[in-house]
Amino acid sequence: MDVTFSSFAAPMPNAKLAASPLLIDFAHVSIVRGEKVVLRNLSLQIRRGEHVAILGPNGSGKSTLIKAITRELYPLDQGKKMRFQVLGQDDWDLNDMRGHLGIVALDLLQNLSHEITLRQVTARELILSGFHNSIGLWPHQRVTPSQEKQARRIMRQLKISHLANRSLAKVSSGEQRRAIIGRALVHNPEALILDEPTNSLDPGAVREFRAVLRALTSLGKTLILITHNISDLIPEIDRVIFMRHGKIQADGPKSEMLTAPRLSRLFGKKLRVVRRNGSYDLVSG
Repeated sequence: MDVTFSSFAAPMPNAKLAASPLLIDFAHVSIVRGEKVVLRNLSLQIRRGEHVAILGPNGSGKSTLIKAITRELYPLDQGKKMRFQVLGQDDWDLNDMRGHLGIVALDLLQNLSHEITLRQVTARELILSGFHNSIGLWPHQRVTPSQEKQARRIMRQLKISHLANRSLAKVSSGEQRRAIIGRALVHNPEALILDEPTNSLDPGAVREFRAVLRALTSLGKTLILITHNISDLIPEIDRVIFMRHGKIQADGPKSEMLTAPRLSRLFGKKLRVVRRNGSYDLVSG
């Protein structure tokens, strides 16, 4: 599958990237969910324009980190040492935040699955629903001509124009993922955050989805991929952050991070790294 985004800017050179403003600036952030401390004294900085992977086993706090970035969860008050900024701001209105961050998260995928069993949600409706923070359109939600134009443009770029009026219940899971990425793109956000984006996809759909991710890196935006599967890491991602037990355990260039000893410690079992044509995978032993 050939997916291109030729109308957008090329990625920034490394020198310019190093001087670019911070998208995320967290220091000494701890978050409690229920009675459990899920993020523990976490510090993290990501600059605008970076392509970053946050890698960790299930239960490491990755999804909670997403909810902290999107201001669905707030940290414990830890005094003057704590920073909790996104795009240089401490406080955000959630509606304003959606204009800056495009989110493709597991709970959105689960909500989509629920909605398409109840009603006929099409790719067009799903993408347009990003303007209303819903999953699919409801009768009271008004769509403007400029929003329709934006949705058509995104569908062309994602190669899903043929799905515009088809129920997403009748298309492949890979095509559903492309449509939900389209929903995240409607506001032309500065950053895209993808949480376990290939979860439950078959190998063919994973290859197609990787092609979409590679095309997304040409947007000139920040790409943050959060996953437990190193095969999700496309060649354009050059920084990898390890997360375990609610903490950042290591952070560095992909070539230094994706080694068998490091990954074995991260996942708590002996692993071997297989590398083919810029892609990585893990096998036991």
